[in-house]
Amino acid sequence: MPDSQINPPTPFLFRLRTKLMLLFLALVLVPLVVIGWISVKTTENLVTGMVLRQLDNVAADKVSLLEHWLEERKADMAVIAGTDILRSMDRDKILPYLRLIQEHYKVYKDFIVESAEGGVVCSTGLSPSHMGLKDHGKTDMVMSDIGRVDDEKESSFTICVPVLHEDGHRLGTIHGRVGTKKIVNFILFVSLGKTGECYLVDREGRFLAHRDPSRILSENITRTGSFTTIFEKRDKRKAYLDYRGIEVLGTSLNVTGTHWYIVVEQDLKEVFEDSNKLKLIVFFTVCLGLASAMALTWIVSRHIVRPIRSLSHHAAAFADSRFDETGFDRTIRNVTRTDEIGMLTRSFTHMVDRLRERQNDLELKVERKEAELKETDSMLRKTRVIAEQSEKFAAMGRMGAAVAHEIRTPLTSLKLYLESVENQVGPGPDDTEDYRIAMGQIRRMEGTINRFLDYAKPRDLIMSPVDVASLLEDVLLMVKPLANRQECSLKVHVERNLPPVTGDRKRLAEALINLVVNAIESLETHGEVSLSVTLESEPPAPSLLIRVADTGHGMSEDRIAHVFEPFFTTKASGTGLGLALVLQTVKSHDGAIDVKSTPGKGTTFFLHLPCAGGQPHGNP
Repeated sequence: MPDSQINPPTPFLFRLRTKLMLLFLALVLVPLVVIGWISVKTTENLVTGMVLRQLDNVAADKVSLLEHWLEERKADMAVIAGTDILRSMDRDKILPYLRLIQEHYKVYKDFIVESAEGGVVCSTGLSPSHMGLKDHGKTDMVMSDIGRVDDEKESSFTICVPVLHEDGHRLGTIHGRVGTKKIVNFILFVSLGKTGECYLVDREGRFLAHRDPSRILSENITRTGSFTTIFEKRDKRKAYLDYRGIEVLGTSLNVTGTHWYIVVEQDLKEVFEDSNKLKLIVFFTVCLGLASAMALTWIVSRHIVRPIRSLSHHAAAFADSRFDETGFDRTIRNVTRTDEIGMLTRSFTHMVDRLRERQNDLELKVERKEAELKETDSMLRKTRVIAEQSEKFAAMGRMGAAVAHEIRTPLTSLKLYLESVENQVGPGPDDTEDYRIAMGQIRRMEGTINRFLDYAKPRDLIMSPVDVASLLEDVLLMVKPLANRQECSLKVHVERNLPPVTGDRKRLAEALINLVVNAIESLETHGEVSLSVTLESEPPAPSLLIRVADTGHGMSEDRIAHVFEPFFTTKASGTGLGLALVLQTVKSHDGAIDVKSTPGKGTTFFLHLPCAGGQPHGNP
């Protein structure tokens, strides 16, 4: 009885080893996992709160600095507009004064002074259309949105201040274009780890001031829609993707009096770097506990479970007479334990020794019987060979009887017609017809005798390289009259540059003629016979594949099984030796032949002949 029936497999969860493992895992891992999870979550919450507070503080500081800086610029422009130089509206006085201010403050890109009528009094650079604001005709200060002039590496905005006379009427307007480079280098500079950044953006999140000028007013601070709500109420603890595709924590704060926002961000990965280290420590601690539990389980199972399982396995093997089970002497006989498992093992060993003695006696008896059976089998094989030879001789006898029957009728007819010719006084039309009939019978007799002799005692092969394409041309010349008489078409396809085969040209031609004639005779009127020759490069060696196919009536499976047997024929006037001779010829050239046929659709013969290079064995 198999071991699986004596000791059916125990479900994994009910095994002793599994129970021990689960117990140790529960005692070791559960507390570690709970404590580790609480520690990690607590650390993440603390780190997130601390970072968000820091981001809020930085944003508030930057907004305060930027507001103060803007107030300074507005104050500068108010002072400039109130000077007597500007009130003079004299270009020669105003232009050197404005250039001196540009050189001193380093933040003003251009100044343009316009008269009350809208004409340009003087300009240190760009035209009024590039300054962002035109003369508004009012008496208050105006600041434009941030824009960018082509080919400049920083964005800018314009402050417009009216130039008033002492009596209060407006003399003109001064436009001052302020660059944001100072904002980027001093106000937006932050020190938040390695990845902290600070930007100036508008309400849609577009960059107004950034250390990379190519991003200004062309990119959004975020790649996703998560940033659209950064200016509204949201859960600041949730991260979002910034313009670099990195998850960040961020906060924003509006710059008073503008549509500008200071955004401060820090990489989420850097934020939780210490938390990830804690996770790693917890993970390694859990792995260490798991390894400890596994090791303890292995030690216990090795001393308790393993000996029991080993005894069970060997007991099942010996019950099935498998006394040569490998590893028995190593795992069972060498046990030196003195406990109950050791006593059980020694009792089992004694039982095995007794069973082996009995098994050896039985094996000796079986060996003797096997020797006797082998001797009997040898005698039976010799008898079978003799019987096969007798069957061959009987088949040859039947073949001889068939040939004799085929010869007897033509010989009788030949004699009658020859006697008639001899008794005739002179030749006439009847003599010619009789002569033709006599000669036809003679040819039939000769053909029958020759086919019989070729099958019973094949002549020696005359081997030479044979060009299959040329051979096929000779065959077509011989069978073309028969095809014309049958009113069928012949189609031929031969690949170019085919290698020759080594064989008997005459025997190969006879075999192909047999196949083509059989194909033609199987056709109804206006049928088709196709021949093709292709090269096969499949192992063991290259060979030529010759296909002979017809569109005749085809054959059933039971007829295909006997088609190559001698004297088997489906034609009323056939001898049944044609395909038997074809098979004999192909085998004598170390080739192979097979046939496929579908009733009502036609038959195809496949001849495989090895290419020149190997020597056929000759006659079988």
